[in-house]
Amino acid sequence: MATTVQEKTKTTKPANGKAILVPPTISVRELAELMSISPIEIIKKLMSNGIMANINQIIDFDTVAIIGEEMGYEVAAPEVIEVEAPQKEVIIPLQKRLIASEDPARLKPRPPVVTVLGHVDHGKTSLLDAIRHTHVVKGESGGITQHIGAYQVRMGERTITFLDTPGHAAFTAMRARGAQATDLAVLVVAADDGVMPQTREAIEHARAAGVPILVALNKIDKDNANPEKVKQELANAGLVPEDWGGDTICVPLAATKNQGIDELLENILLVTDVANLQANPDRLAQGMVIEGKLDKRCGVSATLLVQNGTLKVGDVVVIGSQYCKIRAMFNDRGKPIKKAGLSVPASILGLPDVPDAGEFFEAVENEKIARTIVEARRAQTRQAQTAAPKRIVTLEDFFKLRGQNGDQTLKLIIKVDVQGSLEPIVNSLKDLGGEHLKVKTLLEGTGNISESDVNLAVASGAIVVGFNVEVDSAAQRLAETEGVDVRRYNIIYRLIDDIDKALKGLLEPVYRDKLIGRAEVRAVFKAGKSQVAGSYVLNGQITRNTIAHVLRNNAVLHESKISSLKRFTEDVRDVAAGYECGIGVDGFTDFQQGDIIEAYVKERVN
Repeated sequence: MATTVQEKTKTTKPANGKAILVPPTISVRELAELMSISPIEIIKKLMSNGIMANINQIIDFDTVAIIGEEMGYEVAAPEVIEVEAPQKEVIIPLQKRLIASEDPARLKPRPPVVTVLGHVDHGKTSLLDAIRHTHVVKGESGGITQHIGAYQVRMGERTITFLDTPGHAAFTAMRARGAQATDLAVLVVAADDGVMPQTREAIEHARAAGVPILVALNKIDKDNANPEKVKQELANAGLVPEDWGGDTICVPLAATKNQGIDELLENILLVTDVANLQANPDRLAQGMVIEGKLDKRCGVSATLLVQNGTLKVGDVVVIGSQYCKIRAMFNDRGKPIKKAGLSVPASILGLPDVPDAGEFFEAVENEKIARTIVEARRAQTRQAQTAAPKRIVTLEDFFKLRGQNGDQTLKLIIKVDVQGSLEPIVNSLKDLGGEHLKVKTLLEGTGNISESDVNLAVASGAIVVGFNVEVDSAAQRLAETEGVDVRRYNIIYRLIDDIDKALKGLLEPVYRDKLIGRAEVRAVFKAGKSQVAGSYVLNGQITRNTIAHVLRNNAVLHESKISSLKRFTEDVRDVAAGYECGIGVDGFTDFQQGDIIEAYVKERVN
């Protein structure tokens, strides 16, 4: 993140075309103009150095010096008069960085974007519901028909955009993501409970994002409500209320009774008006991914928050290492729209894969530019994947193999059903292990476990973990062939517990017998001191060296291994249903016509 420059200097191009004067910080767009080259060339060079950037990214002098030298430029810093600056670090929010290079004459006022944070059970959901149902956009009183992670409400002639982030402690990263995208954090604190650990955590997220905090003092109607005690706790946490001589606005309300909602919205507008929120609506859109999901009916959809420019149906959008042409777009009520303006949340269709929440998106001029950016990013990803050492390991074997070869990192590929499940799992895994034992997530994503996921596990020696997802048939075959450990869970805590046990060497494999085929004995032949059962395979297949159960009158007589399997006089590995074969079972010489031989394999359950 770039810091504030106290003394402005002009970025002029000297007579020597290969020498440039660069200030302490500069955007990619400005640097491209300075070098008289395309911004794409600079973006590609930054990517080759491990820096993901967009055209409005602010980069520092040291970075410019490195890539400038590689591109044949002599980079120098102009002389500036040093001005004493305060030691306090100045945080530049994403929104301000986006509009830093915009023409001030093109900037227009935009609606504020607000995130509601707070401790679980303090009434955040009740507050959001109260706002939603009492201030829906005019003409759309039918309510929200789909949840896209964000919505807009009206207050008089003004609009406010709310981001709906979960309130439980497990969703720390999602709450932090919400705060980073917003202009104001509304902190919900119950008047009958006070400041709790998650409340303090939410305060830190908002401060880290550099956004102001407004306190919603909820449940003020409760008999045991003690607002003065809560204000004291807020003051101890650094949020001194206005009526105590501080600068934090505290709005008393009772969300379940719709009391104080208007006052809260008025104060939201009051606080955000001071910031003079502006952006340029007359340009290609930029912003942040709020939510991504895979729907069986519609395919991949993503909720985007437009922070600069205007997003339109038909625009080409780049998100991470993918791009698409927007096929359709819907507002927060589920109604089709042609364009989305400043601070508007919109759900789009057309992406090939589910994007990560919190990713930056940008509309570009055409698909050629988008393809160039995406191909460069994918090449970098492939290079990182192929550089990883190849070693297949199961979760149960990890601790033992660690002792043998010194490997101290458990590599995981994580696939989940929806984006909302991903972040709590990943962040819980980060807390596992210790100084010498780490969990590294090579890939995080939504959707079923695919063949490409297994290929990555083969190349990197990783374990594939799925939560509420299926395994594609091609992926299942490849995993069995390559010996990749693919594990599926439907309970988060069990997933975390298994990983924790694996790190401590406590996880033991659990197996069960899986029936793969049945054969009927139709003749018995002598083969030296042993017997061969001339059999007909009824279903499935009979495979040599698998476990055999010999049944007579539905009772198991013997259990051991299939020691021999023949078709006529030839030894074979397996025989499919509908064919005859000769079966020899280790240690059993009492076959009778009509016996049933069942073949089993051991299948790991956990």
